[in-house]
Amino acid sequence: MTKVLFVISAADRWTLNDGTVHPSGFWAEEVAVPHRIFTEAGWDITVATPGGKAPTLDHLSLGIAGGMPWKRRDVKRYLDDIETVLATPVPLDTVDADAFDVVFYPGGHGPMEDLAYDETSGALLANRLASGKPLALLCHAPAAILAATAPDGTSPFAGYRMTGLSNREELLNRFARKAPWLLEDRLKEAGVEYSKALIPLRPHIVVDRNLYTGQNPQSSEELAERLVADVGARPAN
Repeated sequence: MTKVLFVISAADRWTLNDGTVHPSGFWAEEVAVPHRIFTEAGWDITVATPGGKAPTLDHLSLGIAGGMPWKRRDVKRYLDDIETVLATPVPLDTVDADAFDVVFYPGGHGPMEDLAYDETSGALLANRLASGKPLALLCHAPAAILAATAPDGTSPFAGYRMTGLSNREELLNRFARKAPWLLEDRLKEAGVEYSKALIPLRPHIVVDRNLYTGQNPQSSEELAERLVADVGARPAN
């Protein structure tokens, strides 16, 4: 059975540059949709967070920003179904990522607060990239690569083609005008060959070698299905 490590931010906030705190966490669709697709493919999923802390849902993701009402209902229903799984993640620092066929990071603003600075996650990402095994990051989750460092001090992701939430999409959030930094800018500064969809909030994925990235929540389904297609679906035992 294909094994996937599903790494979710443990942050429940995003600290803005004026010191104010915006309640945050993971984005509902980015966890629910890939988790469902992987489960339907028969994959064995292990959820991990920094410190093994239960991840926090960003409630904005179940409001208007989360899409059409029918989609939000489906997403909430699925999250309710896996509530126990999300409430009991394993600590990220106890995980052997080499034991997994796929490593997947969903987004939300949470990664901007914790994974972007988490040394354990940074080392995992650097090692995973070098291993040649599939690694996927969605929306804000590419912020986690900022904690990854090559022996020479540069980013191991420099020169890779990637995507992630664009500046234009981020600034649709009024509070984001107080952001300490924007993801698109930081990815470019890290030496990533960044790309985005011509129209904001449209699905866009990029695959470069073993690295899979999705631009926004709307890319959740396409990214997860591409991983299943490339790695292979197997019947659940």
